[in-house]
Amino acid sequence: MLTLIPKWFIRYKFFNSLFLGLSVGVIFTLYTPLQPSVYSLGGVLLALGMLLVARLYHHILNAQWFFRISFLVEVLLLLTMIYFLLYPYTYQTALIIYLGYQMTFVFGSYLVRVETLLLKTDTLLTQLDTAKQLGYLLGMGLSYIFYMILTKLEIESSQDQVYALHFLLISIECIILVLIVKSFKEE
Repeated sequence: MLTLIPKWFIRYKFFNSLFLGLSVGVIFTLYTPLQPSVYSLGGVLLALGMLLVARLYHHILNAQWFFRISFLVEVLLLLTMIYFLLYPYTYQTALIIYLGYQMTFVFGSYLVRVETLLLKTDTLLTQLDTAKQLGYLLGMGLSYIFYMILTKLEIESSQDQVYALHFLLISIECIILVLIVKSFKEE
């Protein structure tokens, strides 16, 4: 049986939100080749996936499944980013990246619900939400600075800037994977 370790979990969520803040603008470039109908179909599949996950709550609202699903989501993000760096930027690449992100979003509501159940106290939830907001704000600020530096270096193409950012994102994702493992202990 696994138990959540709040101090490590809060650090994990800080870096997770830092990642989100850094990456929030990349979708506008990554998804450019996709047609609007893809978003509609993706939204339908996302809703169906979230419905399926909700129907499984009676089995998965525990620390063991929370760790497994959180780790899976983080590995999926890492693989999606590696794919982006290895293959040319095409419609197929955009579609695979979109599908990868959509698969991680399927678990969004679940992950928030379980972290609330496992942390239990208002003090820990306050620390968690504070860390998440600070990580997000720092990530947004760093992404702005990163893009400004690239512009000064005359790297002005959105695709080239997003490509360069992915090296930083992969580094942070590796930290996230270490922190998610440290956030749980076997009892």
